[in-house]
Amino acid sequence: MLRTGVAHAGETSLAATLPTGFVPLSRPGHVVRVKKSGCLEANGIYPKADDAKLMLQRAMQELTGKNDLVEAVKQFIHPQDKVCVKVNGIALQNMSTNKELVLPFVDAMIAAGVPAANITLLEAYPAWMQGTRITPKNVPAGVQLANHGKNDATMEWRNISSLQRRTKFARSLTEATALVTFGLIKDHSQHGYTGALKTTTHGTVLNPQDFHELHGSPQIAVLASQDIVRSRFRLAVIDGFKLMAHGGPLWKQPQYVVPHESVYVSTDPVAVDAIGWDLVEKARAGFGLKSLKDEDREPAYIRYAEQFGVGVADLKKITLRDVTL
Repeated sequence: MLRTGVAHAGETSLAATLPTGFVPLSRPGHVVRVKKSGCLEANGIYPKADDAKLMLQRAMQELTGKNDLVEAVKQFIHPQDKVCVKVNGIALQNMSTNKELVLPFVDAMIAAGVPAANITLLEAYPAWMQGTRITPKNVPAGVQLANHGKNDATMEWRNISSLQRRTKFARSLTEATALVTFGLIKDHSQHGYTGALKTTTHGTVLNPQDFHELHGSPQIAVLASQDIVRSRFRLAVIDGFKLMAHGGPLWKQPQYVVPHESVYVSTDPVAVDAIGWDLVEKARAGFGLKSLKDEDREPAYIRYAEQFGVGVADLKKITLRDVTL
């Protein structure tokens, strides 16, 4: 379901080619969550490094059935892959995908045989990358940090006829063969929810502002269904150490941010976003806030993404494996 690699009508295919003989693990509709109480530092902002790595390793083991993190990563990434790792740092250091979760995954890819020079960590702007606290000094030698700045693309403009828009995806994505997205569980003032899908789409196109109307529905789903994304997407890792129920995507109303102390992994960005959306709605209810639908910013793009074959949005059809450490 997730990797048809077919361009839309009238488009030149920009689908990635898998390494010869390699078939990445794909489990549509399956999500793993690992929880660990007390995994946040005393500041309540960052996770403890040892706990983050342990939670990631257990989540990957549960998803793949493999005994350790390196073997689990091998189910998604081949040594011949060029890997784009999309992180999310727009809320800066208070609520971004944390280096304590991202860097162990990078280390595991290198241990699995991927040359460090074939791994690129991508964010739109340098300040947003700084928000993750990932720097050239704390990544393995050779790993690239890239900021597309809305202008770093080598592809031609692609017409998205159904949206009457055109776009380009960042070079770091189109020159990769594999994509791993590190998302968050956050409210979004325009789109309702920011998770794996929106981090992937609006974080890699050069003109995200052109895909904001109608709360990103179906724009985000249409972008996620492009062959450029679908043929490269391998895994979503969700940094759920905290949950933002309102005031997103920036850090403007921290009173609506609560500890969640969880890591999620899935090969299905739609399924993991459907779960995240449900969690945000429940947290909003706990604060006495209106639902996203009642605020007229329901993230309907998640349901559209299911219609476009990107993943499973119906919670009744999603299998959630819940593990507590």
